[in-house]
Amino acid sequence: MNTFKLQIAAPDGMRYDGDAVQISVRGIEGDLAVMAGHIPFVTALKSGECRVYTEDNAVRRATCSGGMLMVSKDCVRLLSSDFTWESE
Repeated sequence: MNTFKLQIAAPDGMRYDGDAVQISVRGIEGDLAVMAGHIPFVTALKSGECRVYTEDNAVRRATCSGGMLMVSKDCVRLLSSDFTWESE
């Protein structure tokens, strides 16, 4: 599967910095997913669940309290005021 560089940051620091197959979040227009090769765009996020799918078929779930999602050719960045992994 194709992967892309994903960075997730919150005020308390970097929450994820690595490769991903897909990220699913709740945008202001509804739920959305980003995979490798997605067109560049920026959108605001609503509070909700975030799912990060990794190359080893794992799914990491987190609570994201809004923020911004920025998709570029080189990297996908999620900035949130509060991002908590389910396992924390």
